[in-house]
Amino acid sequence: MDLGSSPQIYSKEKHKIYAEWFSVADADGDGRVTGSDALKFFAMSNLSRPELKQVWAIADSKRQGFLDFQEFVSAMLLIALAQAGHEISQDSLKQAELENLKLPEMEGLDNLIAKNKPSPKRKDSHAEASPKPPAPTSFNFFSTKSTKKIPLSSVTSIIDGLKKLYIEKLKPLEATYRFNDFVSPLLTNSDFDAKPMVMLLGQYSTGKTTFIKHLLRTSYPGAHIGPEPTTDRFVVVMSGPDERSIPGNTIAVQADMPYSGLSSFGTAFLSKFECSQMPHALLEHITFVDTPGVLSGEKQRTQRSYDFTGVTSWFASKCDLILLLFDPHKLDISDEFKRVIGSLHGHDDKIRVVLNKADQVDTQQLMRVYGALLWSLGKVLNTPEVMRVYIGSFNDKPVNEAAIGPIGKELFEREQEDLISDLKDIPKKACDRRINEFVKRARAAKIHAYIMSHLKKEMPAMIGKAKTQQRLIDHLEDEFLKVQREFHLPAGDFPNIEHFRETLSGYSIDKFEKLKPKMIQNVDDMLGYDIPELLKNFRNPYD
Repeated sequence: MDLGSSPQIYSKEKHKIYAEWFSVADADGDGRVTGSDALKFFAMSNLSRPELKQVWAIADSKRQGFLDFQEFVSAMLLIALAQAGHEISQDSLKQAELENLKLPEMEGLDNLIAKNKPSPKRKDSHAEASPKPPAPTSFNFFSTKSTKKIPLSSVTSIIDGLKKLYIEKLKPLEATYRFNDFVSPLLTNSDFDAKPMVMLLGQYSTGKTTFIKHLLRTSYPGAHIGPEPTTDRFVVVMSGPDERSIPGNTIAVQADMPYSGLSSFGTAFLSKFECSQMPHALLEHITFVDTPGVLSGEKQRTQRSYDFTGVTSWFASKCDLILLLFDPHKLDISDEFKRVIGSLHGHDDKIRVVLNKADQVDTQQLMRVYGALLWSLGKVLNTPEVMRVYIGSFNDKPVNEAAIGPIGKELFEREQEDLISDLKDIPKKACDRRINEFVKRARAAKIHAYIMSHLKKEMPAMIGKAKTQQRLIDHLEDEFLKVQREFHLPAGDFPNIEHFRETLSGYSIDKFEKLKPKMIQNVDDMLGYDIPELLKNFRNPYD
């Protein structure tokens, strides 16, 4: 499945030429062509500003504010198409005969190449492979040795800017009020750079593993499929140089992986967690999270050895899309599944529902099954809005047309196209999602600071500290209400009271800091000025 990756239909000779052009366009030599770089380089094509605006919009589909090598090639191909009289669109890249397309005419480029001739070593490296941003640039954001502020010139993308703002303005607030112990671990470099994730949840044998296999069109290392509960662990399916499975304890300590936060769930969980790596075009854009089947009936009385709902909640905060899978014979929502869906609170915009194996019933039964599913979900999700439900049979077998008929087959195909389209949009929306999650985190950290400083203020100076702490914990709802009224905060942004109470009981409230207005002001400035300015700087340079 193509997820909008750049076309590769051009010769090795053209690849070398594009690599040389890329090195000229990349003024900073960091493997990125920024908006200001593009303004100078693309102007040599003599296309109009509106045409170049369209070229940038298509090439920078992820809205990162820069072009990597493959995106730069896409831009060059679009410029060549425009010069040949074709329409500038994403579809034109797919429809045109790219192998016969001439190189774009760039006025004055030959003189520029001769003037800025790269060293043989650099030229060879570009010819061998597509240039990539060097690792040290992003790693410096999280260096613990240096206390110097990062110069603005080192920020060459929206993600880089968010890293800078996190280190300078948000992380000090989180560390001061122990946000990492109550809500979410401190962010690392890998959390910002991780590929978009899609998590699949559902009862056993609803087709989660088969769904991933269907999208990849091949099995992944360690996959087991059967009518019984076969997937007994959380499996992260991601891109890698070769096919292999990596144990959870190893993954949790790798600095370049965004899973270090899972260490807090202990060895019992990490022994039920693994990473499955394989080289695959789709996994270059998306990482899948396969989960154990949610238990039902007598099975759910057997307690898992780790906090299952806590783990799903952790993954939900990191994921870009959450798919809840059902099949026509498993519509009941067990107590464990209800708790799991409840743990997704705050991530409702990411949830999609898939009614899988829908060709196992006829059209009349399917109507009833669909209605029953919406009724069950309505009771659990406790919302008047109807969730998007995709109907289909997501496996490699031909659709059972005898049961559903020709109309049902057409419905399945259209539903599958809609779901694939949703998945295709994930990499394009990844940067927007990152910003959204970052802003949500900043607001949550602010509210956490208000709560902790309020509780600290309620503590006596000398006598009766233990008694007062217990009273505050017992009447946490009232204290939340006081904070909400004092600072005019929305009630929906406050944390889960039971989880907060449980965590707070292990701390001495007296040891927390008083409110530090300067830290709060820094976060307010970041939300009100810095992030809008960052988005403004890295928007389409031709706007």
